[in-house]
Amino acid sequence: MIEVRRAAPADITAITRIYADAVLHGTATFELDPPDEAEMERRLAQLAAGGFPYLVAEAAGAVAGYAYAGPYRDRPAYRFTVEDSVYIAPEAQRRGIGRALVESLILESDRRGFRQMVAVIGDSRQAGSIALHAATGFRLIGTFEAVGFKFGQWLDTVLMQRPLGAGATTTA
Repeated sequence: MIEVRRAAPADITAITRIYADAVLHGTATFELDPPDEAEMERRLAQLAAGGFPYLVAEAAGAVAGYAYAGPYRDRPAYRFTVEDSVYIAPEAQRRGIGRALVESLILESDRRGFRQMVAVIGDSRQAGSIALHAATGFRLIGTFEAVGFKFGQWLDTVLMQRPLGAGATTTA
């Protein structure tokens, strides 16, 4: 059973652990050094203060993953577009947690009035993340080739996008 709920400061230790593993061992993020708990708490507070959703998924009573939507870009014209981020604990991957988080994040972002969601997927070899986003309504926009350098290799980013609510069919 997976329960998705709003992230709380008490979740920071688990969130920090999950993200540190992604930073140190994966290419889903292009961050090179894992942030500490204080930085992760600052990030959560900043997103919450900006009206952005930040969720965790619990399985078997423990935080197994988290997801949030943040600003896509800083310029005011982008204010209705969010970028999603999803991270799952290594031991909890391929159990439907990512899908539960992304589906909940889509609903919550729509509820908050956002109109577009963008996924910037680190590493074009992240087949699981690309498939997850496609299964939840994202379409492929394109690939930026060799824009990041991590673990001694050049990495691509894959851009995907999906409308939220009325999308671009009406004016803001």
